[in-house]
Amino acid sequence: MLWARDAVQADAMRRTRAIPRLPGVSLPETVSVTQDLTDLTADIRLLAVPMQALSGHLALAPPAPGTALVACCKGIDLSTGKGPTGVIADGAPDAKPAILTGPSFAADIARGLPTALTLACRDIARGVSLQHALATDTLRIYRSSDPTGAELGGALKNVVAIAAGLVIGAGLGESARAALMTRGFVEMQRFAEAMGAEPETLLGLSGFGDMVLTATSAQSRNFAFGQALGAGTSLPEGTTVEGRATARAVARIASEQGLDMPICTMVSAVLGQSLTVREAMETLLARELREE
Repeated sequence: MLWARDAVQADAMRRTRAIPRLPGVSLPETVSVTQDLTDLTADIRLLAVPMQALSGHLALAPPAPGTALVACCKGIDLSTGKGPTGVIADGAPDAKPAILTGPSFAADIARGLPTALTLACRDIARGVSLQHALATDTLRIYRSSDPTGAELGGALKNVVAIAAGLVIGAGLGESARAALMTRGFVEMQRFAEAMGAEPETLLGLSGFGDMVLTATSAQSRNFAFGQALGAGTSLPEGTTVEGRATARAVARIASEQGLDMPICTMVSAVLGQSLTVREAMETLLARELREE
């Protein structure tokens, strides 16, 4: 069962089996499409709404007790500073939160191209059950009991991807992108560990793997957004770029907790138009020299 918030698109998908955001991919006949939230009765629900809309969706569609709610969004909620599983725990305390994350594009999964993801859930037995329920012949799922690390890896890599896009869009070169990705990953680890994540989680698919894909591919909305901004252009209206809100949230939390997050802070400043890309670059390069 697929719930769509746009009634016109939902009706079109029912009639044509075409998916507007996935050109060339047909919706399987086994999938029903609805706009009626009361139709959502399955014991596993995948939440693919934007991160900043997640709490509102849960209020509109409260699940039955014990439902497994698997977040497929990435980011940090601006109002609470929490990740997807934290928002789920607040909005649906009787449900079982988990997160599915890692290096993937929806188009690749929809076309059956080989992909590997992380399924993170504190309840190990539930995690095993979800792992087997969601894996397919071409989608390999690894299990983790550290949802904090998994969701922060997925959130923070979007900020690094925007920074990488800014670098390429502004013509600063591939060497600059490589340096930024490396130091950006250090910030991802630093922030996640400060928030209680297990250090090794960020080395896996949900951290390092997702950052590599998102910061190097033109298919990445966050990279494309940064690249357009760096080049002085813009993406079409309505494009979901989770890293914009995440950058603001990370910069605020880092300031409050005294965390050294220079790249994330510079991205937030550029997005807030308090610094230009060139000024942000000069600020980063002027930092005190240190041991790696």
